[in-house]
Amino acid sequence: MTTRAKPRLGVFKFSSCDGCQLSLLDCELELLAVTDAVEIAYFLEATRKDMKGPFDVVLVEGSITTPHEAELIRQIRKSTKALITIGACATSGGIQALRNFTDVNGFLDIVYARPDYIETLETATPIAEHVAVDFELRGCPINKHQLLEVLNAFLNKRKPNIPHYAECIECKQRGTVCVMVAKGIACLGPVTQAGCGGLCPATHRGCFGCFGPMETPNTGALADRFLGELKQDKGTVQRAFRSFNANAPAFREESLKHD
Repeated sequence: MTTRAKPRLGVFKFSSCDGCQLSLLDCELELLAVTDAVEIAYFLEATRKDMKGPFDVVLVEGSITTPHEAELIRQIRKSTKALITIGACATSGGIQALRNFTDVNGFLDIVYARPDYIETLETATPIAEHVAVDFELRGCPINKHQLLEVLNAFLNKRKPNIPHYAECIECKQRGTVCVMVAKGIACLGPVTQAGCGGLCPATHRGCFGCFGPMETPNTGALADRFLGELKQDKGTVQRAFRSFNANAPAFREESLKHD
């Protein structure tokens, strides 16, 4: 009797902090089930084993910021059946996409003693702007339980059950009093996709938008409330939308209104 080969999983990193890969390692006991279900063929964060494609599923963390990365992601796309981007960097460009609002050469001159040695692109962009992506998993970092759900879904050829509603729903489920209503704290929860369980509002802070825009975000109405009822200036409102997901279309467009 022949044994059926396990699906082959590859995990790749581009420009990022590694936090989303660590979320996979943080699965701990659940990770044993993952390794039992798939063959981890490439994952340099966790193993020195370096097996080439083809892969059945590839997870990609990080944004594209160099010509080398732009070429490499095209090679990876050709080597896998399914490509899943994980985290804010891979799905929207990440915090490094703040370069997209200015001249990248200004950053190079400030950070590097010899910027002439640096080869970089003018922008930091999500993976989907370079190759076809089968699913985008949001978060900075991602939710490990959502990651397991997405892997399970792709291995079993079904649609991942990931919420697209606002973070406010998770606050309600948790019993957290709205910090914007009760304390006048600016909060991106009404326009941010759920995923963290309402972590920041539960500790009396406003949501920072780590999971990016929800499915139908009314950013204009929220910005008007920041400016009016909460008496924030335009610069503060702009910075609220320019954080982990600054390059996500809805957040980017709203931030540009407050230049």
